[in-house]
Amino acid sequence: MDEIFGKIGTAQTLSQKIERRIEEAIRQKKLLVGTKLPSERELCEMFAVSRTALREALRRLSARGLIQIKKGSGMFVSELKIEDAIESLNLYYDLSFDSDLISQIIEVRRVFEPEIARIAAANRTDEDLAALNRNIADLADCDPDNTQMEADIINKFHLNVAKATGNKVMIISMEPIYSLLPRMRNLIYANVDGEKDFTVKAHRAIYEAIRDKEGEQAYKEMAGQIDRTLEIYTQYLK
Repeated sequence: MDEIFGKIGTAQTLSQKIERRIEEAIRQKKLLVGTKLPSERELCEMFAVSRTALREALRRLSARGLIQIKKGSGMFVSELKIEDAIESLNLYYDLSFDSDLISQIIEVRRVFEPEIARIAAANRTDEDLAALNRNIADLADCDPDNTQMEADIINKFHLNVAKATGNKVMIISMEPIYSLLPRMRNLIYANVDGEKDFTVKAHRAIYEAIRDKEGEQAYKEMAGQIDRTLEIYTQYLK
């Protein structure tokens, strides 16, 4: 492991350089998931740095989920999961939530979601169809005064469309965006009459196109729903 844990120069902050050296080794799979790192004392000797600088680097690596520090056992390379990436984006979007972010989210949805619906129509399974159909039924049966539950069900529908593509990257990219839909919906549609009925109808049209493997129709129906969201949000800003 000498090439990984060689002496550190002083051009940058020592802790940053240690962090980058270990991260690079993980990225290049020189350190595989589950690999146990040398002890703190050994790392200090290998890097020729103080324990303070080393511990700061290890703390940041642990906070980012790249390594796991187990008391009494040592330090190990962590397995990064889809949930970790999604959670980081969820936090970013929550902290950045404002009118500009909402506009940007709608733009992103207009670009990607119609194509997602098209791909879902080609790749969906019977299980995917059952989940989408269940979402529509839940939305239709939902108490109209329970706007939070309505928004959560709508979020699940769009997420299930993305899952029907069978593309993990699609899910990672879109799930944090869908997590904002409840907040966006409560803000944009708060005073729009008949919105629930429209949404049930729109979701049913999207579902039927996906069910029938009509990719172009699925694209059209999804684009129409998001165009309406943009139209209503534009009116809301006036």
